[in-house]
Amino acid sequence: MSATPKADKPVQPAAVSKPNATTKAAETKTADSDPKSPDEDASSTPDFGDLVDSAAFEQILEMDDDDEREFSKSIVYDFFAQAKTTFEKMDKKLEEKNLAQLSELGHFLKGSSAALGLTKVKNSCEKIQNYGAHKDMTGTKEEPDDNVCLKQCKTTIEQAKDEFKDVQAALRKFYKDDGEDEPDEPDEPDEPDEPDEPDGQSD
Repeated sequence: MSATPKADKPVQPAAVSKPNATTKAAETKTADSDPKSPDEDASSTPDFGDLVDSAAFEQILEMDDDDEREFSKSIVYDFFAQAKTTFEKMDKKLEEKNLAQLSELGHFLKGSSAALGLTKVKNSCEKIQNYGAHKDMTGTKEEPDDNVCLKQCKTTIEQAKDEFKDVQAALRKFYKDDGEDEPDEPDEPDEPDEPDEPDGQSD
């Protein structure tokens, strides 16, 4: 049955005993309509501004089969852990001045963030990929100077970290989670203080 424009007014019951074809069609449409409230559909796609591509993130949300959004949440929080680990590796490779590895790590995190629609993080990671490959930010011009590339990588990694923190906070708020994506490790217990040596008796 082809979709018909939604009526502005609810269908009124027929005043005569013989319903005509129009009334039957309206009753069928009413029976087949989704009982969900219109507010539910309107709020299905959150607005994260320029942090997230809503169309891409909506595809992730469509995988959920409950109101708790457990499936999409698990994907998002797996990315949180993945990004944290990748940034740590980037810092290490930056210290080692390993541009090739920085390029690979940028490419890796670019793909993960793009899959979730995390636009700003994706764009910064693409720049890291390009700088690590001895190119400019657009990837169209060669940049042979290692020091220039390393400096650009360092600046962009810090920028990507800030953008990640922003989108992480926004997504946690969406999932109504004010805690961390993983439980904090308990602090190591302090070593007990050595007991004071008893004062020696004077000779």
